[in-house]
Amino acid sequence: MKRLFQFFSSLKLTVWLLALGILVVFFGTLAQTEDGLYVAQQKYFRSLYAVWSPHDPSLKWIKIILPGGYLLGTLLLLNLVAAHFTRFKLTWQKSGIFLTHIGIILLLIGQLATDMFARESRMSFTEGQWRNFSEDFHATELALLTDASSPDMDDVVAIPTGLLAAGQEIRHEKLPFTLRIKQWAENAEIRRRGPMVDKDRPAPATQGAGASLIMDAVAATRAMDQRNTPAAVVEVVDAAGKSLGTWLFGLVLNEQEFEVGGKTYRGVLRSTRYYEHFSVKLLKTTHEVYRGTEIPRNFQSRVLLENPRSGEKREVDIYMNNPLRYAGLTFFQHQMGRDEVNVARGTSAFQVVKNPSWLTPYLGTIVVGLGLTVQFMIHLVGFVRKRTA
Repeated sequence: MKRLFQFFSSLKLTVWLLALGILVVFFGTLAQTEDGLYVAQQKYFRSLYAVWSPHDPSLKWIKIILPGGYLLGTLLLLNLVAAHFTRFKLTWQKSGIFLTHIGIILLLIGQLATDMFARESRMSFTEGQWRNFSEDFHATELALLTDASSPDMDDVVAIPTGLLAAGQEIRHEKLPFTLRIKQWAENAEIRRRGPMVDKDRPAPATQGAGASLIMDAVAATRAMDQRNTPAAVVEVVDAAGKSLGTWLFGLVLNEQEFEVGGKTYRGVLRSTRYYEHFSVKLLKTTHEVYRGTEIPRNFQSRVLLENPRSGEKREVDIYMNNPLRYAGLTFFQHQMGRDEVNVARGTSAFQVVKNPSWLTPYLGTIVVGLGLTVQFMIHLVGFVRKRTA
């Protein structure tokens, strides 16, 4: 145990970890040109390890194994804590150093908690619409819906696309049937099937919209201004093992109905939804730009917030630099436009951020600043006393 503490408290370990951190940032930045920002973050900074290789296909044999951000952060935290137990003694002369290190520990823990628990999503609607959910920017799900007892509610079984690999069988206690995944594509192009052009290509599905469509898997996009459009071919099998046909579900397709055991279900591949216990109604949008330019001057949404649990019902204005903070969520004004069907109706989109540890960076920064101030004042007072003597 003594050798273990000596290893984790070593200053050499600190230097090596910081050097490796520089390498991870360097190679992670290089990877963004090919993988995109989101994938590079997940691969290099939100992982225990990563493997980098050049983008040139002829050099793909080169592999560089790197520690991930989670591993580096955890080791730096252990290094700092172990150093305190083995080398530092709590005295008044070093109280500022202790406060500074506590602040750094808070920053490391806060960043880890943010990466693990924070999420960003989007809530978009037109004037007059209600929303009680937001949609993920990247993740998608296969949603199976059926009418609930309430006329304005649905029972929903949402299946993450991480489970939709070809060959998988999916069962759920609320579903009296099994889903067999025949095909899955992270990014796909779906088009109308041409009788002459596609005479040798059968439709991917036997039921629903897919019976008259063609699905082509394409390379996944990593560009920041583009999004993958996944698609899946799914076979529905009843409890007796009888196939009811196959359906094509895609991000660009609407809900499709199918019947099992005399009950109607609706299936759709959509952005992952996060439901809330309150609702928001968009009342009015204000879109102002500086005269003679397209530079935004004021993007403002007036919404009605209604919470049945607390009986709260009030109107709120959300605009640039003035977000709404409610129920652990922060609503930022994200986009604004006009409805495509009725241009007289405005549309608005909020970026919805959930970050349970959002106070930790502020607290850590304050503690670091306080520690540096205390340590400086201790040395300043000692210096003044010596000069006076």
